[in-house]
Amino acid sequence: MVKNKDLNIKVEYITRVEGHGDIVVNVKDGKIEKCEMHVVESPRLFEGMLRDRSVFEAQHITSRICGICSCGHTLASIEAAEDALGFAPSAQTLKLRKLLLDYEFLDSHLLHIYLLAAPDILGVPSFVPLIKTHNSVVRRALRMKKAANDVCDILVGRHVHPISAIAGGFTKLPSPGDLDAQIKILESMGEDMAETLKLAATLKFPDFHRETEYVALVSEDAEYPLLSGDIGSTDGKRFKKKDYKKATNEFVDPRSSAKFTKLSRESYFVGALARFNLNYAKLHPQAKKAAESLGFKPVCHNPYLNTVAQLIEVVHCYYHALDILRDLRKNGVDYSQAVVVGVNEKGTIPVRAGNGVGAVEVPRGILFHNYETDAKGLIKQANCIIPTNQNINNIEHDFMKLLPEIIAAKSREEITLALEMLVRAYDPCISCSAHYLNVKFVG
Repeated sequence: MVKNKDLNIKVEYITRVEGHGDIVVNVKDGKIEKCEMHVVESPRLFEGMLRDRSVFEAQHITSRICGICSCGHTLASIEAAEDALGFAPSAQTLKLRKLLLDYEFLDSHLLHIYLLAAPDILGVPSFVPLIKTHNSVVRRALRMKKAANDVCDILVGRHVHPISAIAGGFTKLPSPGDLDAQIKILESMGEDMAETLKLAATLKFPDFHRETEYVALVSEDAEYPLLSGDIGSTDGKRFKKKDYKKATNEFVDPRSSAKFTKLSRESYFVGALARFNLNYAKLHPQAKKAAESLGFKPVCHNPYLNTVAQLIEVVHCYYHALDILRDLRKNGVDYSQAVVVGVNEKGTIPVRAGNGVGAVEVPRGILFHNYETDAKGLIKQANCIIPTNQNINNIEHDFMKLLPEIIAAKSREEITLALEMLVRAYDPCISCSAHYLNVKFVG
């Protein structure tokens, strides 16, 4: 095997990720001169689009940030709006929002596990060859993803850019027939869920470890925190949502159109593996059982196993969603809580000047929305910090540890694949992550 004393790798537009990112590696005389991930997306400017728009319509705008995590952006936006307005949603509303988030996790994680990550493990360039070699597996993946989309459509009108979830609650609450339909669809996924776990037990992931700081929502409640809680890390840091900037500490690197973040160390990790490491004890019992069957335990420092953590969350969200639906079916839905924009059953939601923060776990990690509103409820300033934005710095530090470990033993093609697989393991949504500096033109 070539010792790779001189090595140049330039991957333009990493495949099987959302958005555009490059990998650049330069090694000369055995010395690593460059090992970087470049985000080459243009700034999205959504924060500018929100200025002077009503806080009650913000979620319809920000859901367009991402076609995969549109429900998560909707919920973070709503939470920020309600925090700015001083409005506390009902217990029923929170329950339905948790259900919506479960559906988002199912849809997104299944997409990544089966169609984006599995080809790497099975040694093919995309899921297309698997149609011939693993036809039943591909059909199962598409069947499960369709089911996740279908239940979301019933709950909020559609998965991509949901309609009925707004500040104050939901414009349409699920009827008994809607609840029954969702339960039936989810129950029909049971066999596919079991087969997915069987398949996962056969997959072999790269053996790579780098200790880092993991950041996610944490809570004293018994429930696995996806919608509510404080910001916490495996290094013992704790912050209220209002103090999110103390956790993210964004900074600019001229090589990337996405800002970098750090907390206690040079970088940190957000996403399924971070949540698993911080909140394992609060997983649904069925998810814990699945983790035990796979021999998967916290604290795990192998970033490639983020995909396994996603699978554990699929099991968690599947059973958690069924628990919510069966509870609503048994105890009923209070239809007096249906709202229209800015209005609930008690009258108009008071509009005031304020500063609100929403922090919600979405499939790729903790997501922050922050709105400053005036007395008319118009947004004067907005800030959105996306999970992938937070992970890019950590990916680069993984690169810098991984490359010296494999450079002498692997070919150029194998090294390239290992680096691409590492990026894909984070399930990045690169388009969402372009949060760039203010530019001042002189002259």
